[in-house]
Amino acid sequence: MTEIAVFLPNWVGDVVMATPALRALRRHFGAEVRIRGILRPYLTELLAGTDWLDELWPFDPKGQDRAVRRWPLVQRMRQAQIDLAVLLPNSLQTAVLAWLGGARRRLGYVRYGRGLLLTDRLYPVWQGRRVAAAPMVDSYLALAEAAGCASESRRLELAVTPAEEQRGAAVWQELGLAHGAHVIALNTGGAHGAAKHWPSEHCAALARRIADELDHQVLVLCGPGEQSAAREVVRLADRRQVVSLAEQPVGLGLTKACLQRCRLLVSTDSGPRHIAAALGKPVVTLFGPTSPVWIANPTVESVDVHMNLECMPCARRVCPLGHHRCMRELGAERVLDAVRSVLHGRQTPVVAA
Repeated sequence: MTEIAVFLPNWVGDVVMATPALRALRRHFGAEVRIRGILRPYLTELLAGTDWLDELWPFDPKGQDRAVRRWPLVQRMRQAQIDLAVLLPNSLQTAVLAWLGGARRRLGYVRYGRGLLLTDRLYPVWQGRRVAAAPMVDSYLALAEAAGCASESRRLELAVTPAEEQRGAAVWQELGLAHGAHVIALNTGGAHGAAKHWPSEHCAALARRIADELDHQVLVLCGPGEQSAAREVVRLADRRQVVSLAEQPVGLGLTKACLQRCRLLVSTDSGPRHIAAALGKPVVTLFGPTSPVWIANPTVESVDVHMNLECMPCARRVCPLGHHRCMRELGAERVLDAVRSVLHGRQTPVVAA
């Protein structure tokens, strides 16, 4: 039996954008090939309910659990006798691990000095001293095609398990949320860093106007460490129609279940945005330090909202100029216009002056 290992990205959004590549690998190699996904432990919940990977191998080089660190992974790969390792991240570490793990073929992009460790090499397009911006979903699909896969749809895909659906139903009942399509989700944080965050006062103003003018309820999402910010948005909005997940157990499974029940999501360029897109929900995405090019996908129903500033996109975790204008000057009025456009079936980019 052919043995394949896929090193998955470390971030929620990137894993979601890799789902077309995972689908292509399974479609091409079929059920007779065993495909294992190597990923951060917290991401296993994200892929629950999908069937592209036969096994999920948790890996965290800095984790407290020594069983998921580097050397146990290397030993596990050697025991499995991996025929092909597909490296979706561009890190040197993944190439070293695939080589130490004895993978006969090691497929990935030539980046960060790892070219000699790869047997099958792809080269990114450079623009000056930087890699040219390109949709991540296409970069991942190119790796799948290099492995022999046929062209695959860019459609993002995730599943919600029955257990997750039950948790979502329980939250809906506890928070008094409406059944049907009258709930809009808000997500204003992001693991990339403070530069992605949309100010709480803007988020609260948007939530209040959605409740007052659009007759929808609002569910404020939150991840680990974001509960206090979610509570603040609810407090500032001061509307009974605005609630949050701050008092619920935080997890990707619950996030999936809640987004599946919502009409649309307003979000920064962060994990929940991609989860919603993979569940077929429209998204209004607020861009600041990051470029829309990286997540561009014609299969996603989306409106992108951003300022028009010379310093954008800087791709920094903290504003290097100290003013954070890209998010602070992005007012609720502009975002509300984008929400209206989605509700009325008009998906066009919105650029703030």
